[in-house]
Amino acid sequence: MENYWIFLTASFLLWITPGQDTIYIITRSISQGRAAGFASALGIGTGSIVHAALSIAGVSVIILTSPLLFLLVKMLGGLYLIYLGLSALRSKAKAKNLETLRSEPLSRIYSQGVLTNILNPKVALFFIAFLPQFVGEDAPVADLFILGLSFVIGGTIWCLVLAYFASTGTKLLGQNNRVKAWFNKLSGVVYITLGLNVLRVKA
Repeated sequence: MENYWIFLTASFLLWITPGQDTIYIITRSISQGRAAGFASALGIGTGSIVHAALSIAGVSVIILTSPLLFLLVKMLGGLYLIYLGLSALRSKAKAKNLETLRSEPLSRIYSQGVLTNILNPKVALFFIAFLPQFVGEDAPVADLFILGLSFVIGGTIWCLVLAYFASTGTKLLGQNNRVKAWFNKLSGVVYITLGLNVLRVKA
C-alpha cells in the first residue's frame, strides 16, 4: 500500500474533526465520569469495526442500496439516540438518582456505544466512500482490512484521549448535585439532537 501514510494523515484529520461520535463520548465523559467515557469510546470503536468489516464484505453496499433496509437502520439508530436523550431528561436532580446514573454498569454503557455506532448509517457511508480511495482496483481484501483496522484503532485511541480530558470536568463538579443534574439534562438534549440528525440522513 503505497498510499498508507497519506491514508494515516487523512485519517488523523478526520479523527480530530468533531462529529457525532465525538460529541457522544464527550457528553458521556462529562456527565458520568471517565470510566463511562472510556466504555463509550470502546463501544464506538467496536461498532466501527463492524462497519468496516461489513463495508469490506459488501454488505453495507447492499443495505445502502435498499431503501427499505436503509430506512430501517436509520429509524432504529435515530430513535435509539432519542430514547437515551429522553431517559436523561427524565432523570431527577436528587443525589440518589444521580448516583444511580453514575453507577450504571459499564457493560451497558459499552453496549449503548456499540449500538449507537452500528445504527448510524453515516458510518457505513463513510467507510464505503473513504477506504477504496487508498487502494487500487485489484488490491487484495487484506489491504482494505488493514486500512479499516488502522482507522478504527487510531480513532479509538483519539476518543479515549478525549474521554480522559473531558472527564476531568466531572471532578470539578464535586458534590454539586444541581450542576450534575444540569449536565444530565444537557446530555439528554445532545442525544436527542444526534438522533434527529441520524433521522435526516439520506442514502
